[in-house]
Amino acid sequence: MDILVIGGGGREHAIVWALNKSKKAGRIYCAPGNAGIGQIAECVPIAVNEFDKLTAFAAEKKVGLVVVGPDDPLADGIVDAFEAKEIPVFGPRKNAAEIEGSKTFMKDLLRKYNIPTAAYEKFDSYEAALAYLNTQSAPIVIKADGLAAGKGVTVAHSMEEARQALKDIMVTKVFGESGAQVVIEQFLEGQEMSILSFVDGETVRAMPAAQDHKQVFDGDRGPNTGGMGTYSPLPHIDPAIIEHAIEHIIKPTAKAMVAEGRPFRGVLFAGLMIQPDGTPTTIEFNARFGDPETQVVLPRLKSDLLDIFLAAVNGTLGEVDIEWSPEAAVCVVLASGGYPASYPKGLPIAGLEQAASEKDAIVFHAGTALSSDGEFVTNGGRVLGVVGLGADIAEARTKAYEQAEGITFSGKQNRTDIAAKALV
Repeated sequence: MDILVIGGGGREHAIVWALNKSKKAGRIYCAPGNAGIGQIAECVPIAVNEFDKLTAFAAEKKVGLVVVGPDDPLADGIVDAFEAKEIPVFGPRKNAAEIEGSKTFMKDLLRKYNIPTAAYEKFDSYEAALAYLNTQSAPIVIKADGLAAGKGVTVAHSMEEARQALKDIMVTKVFGESGAQVVIEQFLEGQEMSILSFVDGETVRAMPAAQDHKQVFDGDRGPNTGGMGTYSPLPHIDPAIIEHAIEHIIKPTAKAMVAEGRPFRGVLFAGLMIQPDGTPTTIEFNARFGDPETQVVLPRLKSDLLDIFLAAVNGTLGEVDIEWSPEAAVCVVLASGGYPASYPKGLPIAGLEQAASEKDAIVFHAGTALSSDGEFVTNGGRVLGVVGLGADIAEARTKAYEQAEGITFSGKQNRTDIAAKALV
């Protein structure tokens, strides 16, 4: 079966890598892909928002399955576009992807169905939002309602910071129309956890939990990014807490979406906060594989990913066997200097061949391209995700950092404390 994967980041490289191991997979296309993906799949120069071109390509090549990676095309209805052409596609329809596309929709849904989440208020007027904010105290969380490439959330530790974030979103419109509404949310203390689940209506098959590192600098300092590194499993978190989150947050949310006439099919990504008393609470839901969570979860999958995708599309997810490896995975993101603000592109990357040849390491490309002379160069903020595998987190972490150190490009930056919490 030929497959089309849509997207061009590290998440999509991990998806293509996992699909490439399936004996049922034929030719794999990726639109638009990146230089690393191009080593194992055929990259197609079509942007993720060019629905007409993507559906025409899939029809022409007679692909048996389309897999959508990024959030923007899902929110814009790309699954509906493929379904209208009767092309099998893995991912949620537009009305289901709204669980990520609108934070107000997501928060209202959880409130309606009594699913644990932080207290909040929503506003579409800057003046009303500011008046409410002035009655609150820091720390407090300010969120743009719509999609903002993972950067639309400010955890404000002072009221001055909170007011500036609100002004940036609603007046300066740094996130465009995604900031037409805001959610002002209670700050929750604790430890974050990500659980991705394959979902087909009310059927939920949870993947192993992972933990992301959002801030750009060590010690969770600096501005939020798309993610600077991840690890899985989480040996320092009681498995009962993870099971509680699946049973009392994720499964009820899938059921609620069905009740609302928006059945979810695809990957439902729960961003959770484990509060000091051990209770998990919802921070957010995303409607797709996480990045860089995917880079540590899929290497632990022992089952055939294509079988899982097809089962979800066909409504038989509950019947498929899904097996996970007990080994650990740690991903260290190598980013361009200046990220998450402005950064240069086109810088030569050295050391990739050695890292890629290591037995217990995988290098997933995120922002890379090929130069005119065929050399790998930087082409994004997050350039590479270096994954180490091992019997435990310590071993996997050592492998990841060993290989990350051997890859160089001008201005390279990375956190040095990925997965350190799991070693305490």
